[in-house]
Amino acid sequence: MKRFLLRILGCVRGALPKAGKLCLWLMKIILPISLLVRLLQYWGVIDYISKYLEPLFNFIGLPGESAIVFITSCFLPLYAPIAVMTSIVLTMREATILAIMCLISHNLPVECAITHKTGSPFWRMVLLRVAMSFVAAICLNWVLPAYPELFGMITQPETYESVWALVKSWGVTSISLIFTIILIVTGLMTLHRILEEFKLLDKISAPVAPIMRFFGMSDKASFLWIVGNLVGLSYGGAIMVDMVDNSKISKSEAHYVNSHLSMSHSLIEDTLLFVVLGISVWWIMGTRLVFALIVVWAMRFFKRL
Repeated sequence: MKRFLLRILGCVRGALPKAGKLCLWLMKIILPISLLVRLLQYWGVIDYISKYLEPLFNFIGLPGESAIVFITSCFLPLYAPIAVMTSIVLTMREATILAIMCLISHNLPVECAITHKTGSPFWRMVLLRVAMSFVAAICLNWVLPAYPELFGMITQPETYESVWALVKSWGVTSISLIFTIILIVTGLMTLHRILEEFKLLDKISAPVAPIMRFFGMSDKASFLWIVGNLVGLSYGGAIMVDMVDNSKISKSEAHYVNSHLSMSHSLIEDTLLFVVLGISVWWIMGTRLVFALIVVWAMRFFKRL
């Protein structure tokens, strides 16, 4: 028993320095970007950009005002676009299309900066996710049946009386976020070390390996796929950075994982955010997994050409 506890303690000690370094790296990305985006929202820059996108959104079966929801999602985590969605009138059909777009393209500055660290060029990932958001929306607009009932409930989005009030709100939110980053990243890094120490990583990954091959990824991506679908790209990216740095997975294979997860990361938590508002879980999960499959195999096909 004593030897077992010593091995666990050794895993914790081994994980802490790397976890601390990755936590600082995540904070340097997430905190400044989140403040900048809130300021852009406060000054009306996001609203201004959205107005020019209204004709495009009308083309894919959405009201023009839904453009602001998508632009908000591109810069912020999902809670922000959901808040905006509930402040405009949408049918369930329109909300389903818009939800898929937001699920594929949310929090792009942060998440694409993280995937860039593991071998996926920043702007290529941004373009991939935005482009696939519109491709998915066009496809859904063709196949979705009519859902005339209204989506959710109408609420008022959060407003601030001054820039100082915005900064104070951001500061309070950031403190909570910092603790979340530390807990999740340290926990994941420690878990990864423990699984390696006790030779459990292969046993966990083995049942998922056939799924990886089906989606066009390496067997080595199994653990990353599990983590990415449980906690998302931001926190899962810390594990991927560690695996790439330690040559546990190549940057080429990591890029395929990034591309897959860009379509379907945080498949449980993010999906539930929209399901509780009445959107079908099957349309959300099915659409994201289908496009994750298409993206990776298309990339492999063009690489072979």
